Amino acid sequence: MMRPVYLAAAITLSVAVPAHADECDGLAARIASEIGAKVGRRQGPSIDLKIPNGTKIDLTCRSEPIVQAASGDPTPSAVYFQDLAIAGAAATGENAGAVQSAIGKAYETSLRERRKSFIQQNGWSANCYTDPSGSIRTLCSVGRIPPG
Repeated sequence: MMRPVYLAAAITLSVAVPAHADECDGLAARIASEIGAKVGRRQGPSIDLKIPNGTKIDLTCRSEPIVQAASGDPTPSAVYFQDLAIAGAAATGENAGAVQSAIGKAYETSLRERRKSFIQQNGWSANCYTDPSGSIRTLCSVGRIPPG
Protein backbone atom coordinates (compact mmCIF):
# COMPACT_ATOMS: atom_id res chain seq x y z
CA MET A 1 0.00 0.00 0.00
CA MET A 2 1.27 3.48 -0.86
CA ARG A 3 1.75 6.01 1.87
CA PRO A 4 -0.62 9.01 1.56
CA VAL A 5 2.22 11.40 0.62
CA TYR A 6 3.45 9.16 -2.21
CA LEU A 7 -0.10 8.49 -3.39
CA ALA A 8 -0.81 12.24 -3.56
CA ALA A 9 2.41 12.85 -5.51
CA ALA A 10 1.58 10.04 -7.95
CA ILE A 11 -1.94 11.41 -8.51
CA THR A 12 -0.59 14.94 -9.02
CA LEU A 13 1.95 13.75 -11.61
CA SER A 14 -0.60 11.65 -13.47
CA VAL A 15 -2.98 14.62 -13.72
CA ALA A 16 -0.29 17.23 -14.61
CA VAL A 17 1.15 15.39 -17.61
CA PRO A 18 -2.15 14.97 -19.52
CA ALA A 19 -3.16 18.56 -18.74
CA HIS A 20 0.12 19.81 -20.24
CA ALA A 21 -0.38 17.54 -23.25
CA ASP A 22 -3.95 18.83 -23.68
CA GLU A 23 -2.66 22.43 -23.66
CA CYS A 24 -0.07 21.56 -26.31
CA ASP A 25 -2.66 19.75 -28.44
CA GLY A 26 -4.95 22.78 -28.12
CA LEU A 27 -2.14 25.15 -29.13
CA ALA A 28 -1.30 22.93 -32.11
CA ALA A 29 -4.94 22.98 -33.24
CA ARG A 30 -5.09 26.77 -32.85
CA ILE A 31 -1.89 27.31 -34.85
CA ALA A 32 -3.06 24.87 -37.53
CA SER A 33 -6.35 26.73 -37.95
CA GLU A 34 -4.58 30.10 -38.17
CA ILE A 35 -2.11 29.05 -40.89
CA GLY A 36 -4.16 26.42 -42.73
CA ALA A 37 -2.04 23.50 -41.56
CA LYS A 38 -2.84 19.91 -40.69
CA VAL A 39 -1.83 18.63 -37.27
CA GLY A 40 0.51 15.73 -37.87
CA ARG A 41 1.93 13.12 -35.58
CA ARG A 42 2.93 13.71 -32.03
CA GLN A 43 6.19 12.33 -30.71
CA GLY A 44 6.81 13.02 -27.02
CA PRO A 45 6.55 16.77 -26.44
CA SER A 46 6.62 17.60 -30.18
CA ILE A 47 3.79 17.91 -32.70
CA ASP A 48 4.29 18.33 -36.47
CA LEU A 49 2.16 20.85 -38.34
CA LYS A 50 2.12 20.44 -42.12
CA ILE A 51 1.19 23.39 -44.30
CA PRO A 52 0.00 22.80 -47.91
CA ASN A 53 2.81 25.06 -49.22
CA GLY A 54 5.34 22.44 -48.06
CA THR A 55 6.49 24.17 -44.87
CA LYS A 56 6.54 21.99 -41.78
CA ILE A 57 6.40 23.63 -38.37
CA ASP A 58 7.39 21.71 -35.27
CA LEU A 59 5.69 22.69 -32.00
CA THR A 60 7.53 21.48 -28.91
CA CYS A 61 5.91 21.89 -25.50
CA ARG A 62 8.18 21.60 -22.52
CA SER A 63 8.25 24.29 -19.83
CA GLU A 64 7.36 26.84 -22.55
CA PRO A 65 6.18 26.14 -26.11
CA ILE A 66 8.62 26.63 -28.98
CA VAL A 67 7.88 26.57 -32.70
CA GLN A 68 10.50 26.01 -35.37
CA ALA A 69 10.61 25.60 -39.12
CA ALA A 70 13.35 24.41 -41.46
CA SER A 71 13.86 25.31 -45.10
CA GLY A 72 16.10 23.73 -47.73
CA ASP A 73 15.57 26.65 -50.11
CA PRO A 74 18.50 28.98 -50.81
CA THR A 75 16.29 31.81 -49.53
CA PRO A 76 13.11 30.93 -47.62
CA SER A 77 9.91 32.41 -49.03
CA ALA A 78 8.03 35.27 -47.44
CA VAL A 79 5.29 32.72 -46.62
CA TYR A 80 7.82 30.68 -44.59
CA PHE A 81 8.53 33.71 -42.39
CA GLN A 82 4.86 34.72 -42.24
CA ASP A 83 3.66 31.24 -41.17
CA LEU A 84 6.41 30.95 -38.57
CA ALA A 85 5.54 34.43 -37.25
CA ILE A 86 1.86 33.50 -36.84
CA ALA A 87 2.80 30.24 -35.09
CA GLY A 88 5.36 32.09 -32.94
CA ALA A 89 2.80 34.71 -31.96
CA ALA A 90 0.43 31.96 -30.82
CA ALA A 91 3.21 30.26 -28.83
CA THR A 92 4.43 33.46 -27.15
CA GLY A 93 1.30 35.61 -26.93
CA GLU A 94 3.08 38.40 -28.82
CA ASN A 95 2.00 40.34 -31.90
CA ALA A 96 2.71 38.47 -35.18
CA GLY A 97 4.26 41.61 -36.70
CA ALA A 98 6.76 41.92 -33.85
CA VAL A 99 7.58 38.21 -34.10
CA GLN A 100 8.07 38.42 -37.87
CA SER A 101 10.34 41.44 -37.46
CA ALA A 102 12.49 39.60 -34.90
CA ILE A 103 12.70 36.49 -37.09
CA GLY A 104 13.75 38.66 -40.04
CA LYS A 105 16.48 40.36 -37.98
CA ALA A 106 17.74 36.99 -36.68
CA TYR A 107 17.78 35.57 -40.22
CA GLU A 108 19.63 38.55 -41.72
CA THR A 109 22.17 38.57 -38.86
CA SER A 110 22.78 34.83 -39.26
CA LEU A 111 23.43 35.26 -42.98
CA ARG A 112 25.71 38.25 -42.47
CA GLU A 113 27.69 36.91 -39.50
CA ARG A 114 27.58 33.19 -40.44
CA ARG A 115 26.47 32.11 -37.00
CA LYS A 116 23.31 31.33 -35.09
CA SER A 117 21.55 34.57 -34.19
CA PHE A 118 19.28 35.25 -31.19
CA ILE A 119 16.93 38.19 -30.83
CA GLN A 120 15.44 38.49 -27.32
CA GLN A 121 12.48 40.69 -26.46
CA ASN A 122 10.17 40.91 -23.43
CA GLY A 123 10.60 37.31 -22.25
CA TRP A 124 10.64 35.63 -25.67
CA SER A 125 13.21 35.03 -28.37
CA ALA A 126 13.54 34.37 -32.07
CA ASN A 127 16.61 32.69 -33.48
CA CYS A 128 17.84 31.54 -36.85
CA TYR A 129 20.67 29.40 -38.10
CA THR A 130 21.69 29.46 -41.75
CA ASP A 131 23.97 27.12 -43.70
CA PRO A 132 24.21 27.93 -47.42
CA SER A 133 25.70 24.52 -48.25
CA GLY A 134 23.57 22.24 -46.06
CA SER A 135 20.40 20.34 -46.88
CA ILE A 136 18.67 22.46 -44.24
CA ARG A 137 19.74 25.94 -45.21
CA THR A 138 17.62 27.81 -42.68
CA LEU A 139 16.30 26.79 -39.27
CA CYS A 140 14.41 29.42 -37.28
CA SER A 141 12.52 29.12 -34.01
CA VAL A 142 10.42 31.29 -31.70
CA GLY A 143 9.47 30.71 -28.08
CA ARG A 144 9.12 32.14 -24.63
CA ILE A 145 12.24 32.14 -22.50
CA PRO A 146 11.68 29.70 -19.60
CA PRO A 147 11.62 31.38 -16.18
CA GLY A 148 14.60 30.98 -13.93
